[in-house]
Amino acid sequence: MFDPDFAGAQVCPSPNFGERRGGEVPDTLILHYTGMETGQGAQDWLCARESEVSSHYLVHEDGRIVQMVREADRAWHAGRGSWQGRDDVNSYSIGIEIANPGHLQGLPDFPDIQIQAVLELGRDICKRHGIPGKRVLGHSDIAPGRKVDPGEKFPWERLAADGLGHFVATTPVSGGRRLGPDDDGPAVVALQRLLARYGYGIAITGIYDKLTQIVVQEFQRHFRPLEVDGLADVATCTTLRKLLYNKSVIDSSP
Repeated sequence: MFDPDFAGAQVCPSPNFGERRGGEVPDTLILHYTGMETGQGAQDWLCARESEVSSHYLVHEDGRIVQMVREADRAWHAGRGSWQGRDDVNSYSIGIEIANPGHLQGLPDFPDIQIQAVLELGRDICKRHGIPGKRVLGHSDIAPGRKVDPGEKFPWERLAADGLGHFVATTPVSGGRRLGPDDDGPAVVALQRLLARYGYGIAITGIYDKLTQIVVQEFQRHFRPLEVDGLADVATCTTLRKLLYNKSVIDSSP
């Protein structure tokens, strides 16, 4: 047993953790959905040795917050992934699991009381660790093609407006040229460079390959959720440039 790092959390220790590697300290917050039918089922699994997974926190449907791993320790929540060229995301991040069955059950809405709890917990974590808004990420951001949570219905814009995360008002979906499969050339190179600069793990090939489509889709899932199709339309590219160049960005950075 340990004392919670967040004053409002209950403690239910998980055996699934280790030391942060290479002297890493938390500078990133990763948000997940559990993808399980109930929050209690997720808690039981995250605290079961045989699962070999864990998270620092779980936020239940009713807003209850449970801490399972100390923030000083390395929880096993992120798996394979990277951000801004750094892998072993578990060693430099804190993970929050949010009870929601996810896409397999139609991605139900997140209750207001649950989102309020995520806000309070996330703001507290970011303040204590000096985590900037642009390093509050979804599991799908650091593991595109492998994970899709917390999903396109997660209220990123609301969180950023209330002091947690990095967002820009969504540019309306409109017509015009779209980059997609089979496209290549300078426009694709420019898109890939912008995505990589923001932090996504993407190679600069100049070809709109499958990985590029997946990364664009996960970018849309977080920052342009009105249409998640993996095609780089004007709205998607404009949103990406605004995020990079701080044009009307909502950012909770300290």
